[in-house]
Amino acid sequence: MSATRLLVLGAVIDREVAHGYQVRKDLAAWRVDLWGGIGQGSIYHALRRLAAEGLLESIDDETRSAGPARRRYRPTSRGRSAFVDLLERTLLSEENAPGETMAAIGFIDALTRPRAIELLEQRVDTYRAKRDRVAREYDQDPEAEWRHHLEAVRYWTQVADAEIGWTEQLLERLRAGHHELAETGPRSATRRRQQR
Repeated sequence: MSATRLLVLGAVIDREVAHGYQVRKDLAAWRVDLWGGIGQGSIYHALRRLAAEGLLESIDDETRSAGPARRRYRPTSRGRSAFVDLLERTLLSEENAPGETMAAIGFIDALTRPRAIELLEQRVDTYRAKRDRVAREYDQDPEAEWRHHLEAVRYWTQVADAEIGWTEQLLERLRAGHHELAETGPRSATRRRQQR
C-alpha cells in the first residue's frame, strides 16, 4: 500500500477541486514530511497516475496572472470509493509502514464511528493472531537454526504489543465519543477544510 496514494487522493477529496500546489501545501501542513516519506515529485506523479486510473478527473488548467497554469483535479465517484477501500484496507493491515498507518489514522474521520470501531477491533484481532502465531512458532523450538533471530522476534512482538495497546486506547476514545467522525457515511469533504 502507499501512503502517497492515500494522502494525495484524500487531500483532493477534502478540497473537492485541487491543483498540485494546494495538495502539496495541505500535506506540508499535516507535516507528512516528518512521517510519510513523500517528496514533492511524488505528489505530482500520484496526481497524474490517479487521473490515468480514473480516480481523479483533470478538469482544466487554472490560469494565473503570473506563472504557468495549474492543472486542477477533482475526485470521481470511483476515486471516492477507492479512497474508502484503501483507507479501510490500510487500517486493517498489520503489514503497513508507519507512514501508511499514520495516513489512514489521519483520515479516519472519513468513516462512521461504528465502521471505524469495527475496523479497529479487527486490527487488534489481526495483530493478536499474528503475534501469537509468531511467538508460538518460536516457542516450538527455541534452539532451532533461527535462534539468532530471537531479538528480531522480540522486537516484532513488542511492536505488535504497542500497536495493540495504542489501538485499544483509540477504541476507548472513539467509544466514549471523542473525535468527530462521519455519522451518515464517508464525511463531507468540506469539513476538514472548514476546520483549518
